[in-house]
Amino acid sequence: MATWRELVTFIKQSYRVVREEPGEIRIRLHFRKDPEEPERTQMVVIAREVLDKREEWVQIATPFARVGEVDLPAVLAEIGHTTVVGGAVVMGDYLVLRHSLPLVNLDINEFTDPLELVTGSAELLEEEFTGRDDY
Repeated sequence: MATWRELVTFIKQSYRVVREEPGEIRIRLHFRKDPEEPERTQMVVIAREVLDKREEWVQIATPFARVGEVDLPAVLAEIGHTTVVGGAVVMGDYLVLRHSLPLVNLDINEFTDPLELVTGSAELLEEEFTGRDDY
């Protein structure tokens, strides 16, 4: 997979797309730790980014809390201790876990593994720090 178009095609075949715009596609992933527990979901924005007007990248971003609703130093400490990929950023009113990958020569597992890690980590952070399932 080496182009944005090829990545979008893969995403449409593999995930439930909830919104698509030029350069951006949104999917919703589902999580369930135990069959007896209710299912949790996580909204993910996958966007095409162009660096220096020449290099295509894909950005995986998923919100997990509102900035004013959590203890930011505690969230950042938790991410520092437990998260393998991604970093926390503030986007508007939201705390977002985000990771970026170069599109050129991108192999499918180089996309799916970080997607699952970022989204799963955001889901755990949301549950731990907000106790809700808003995103």
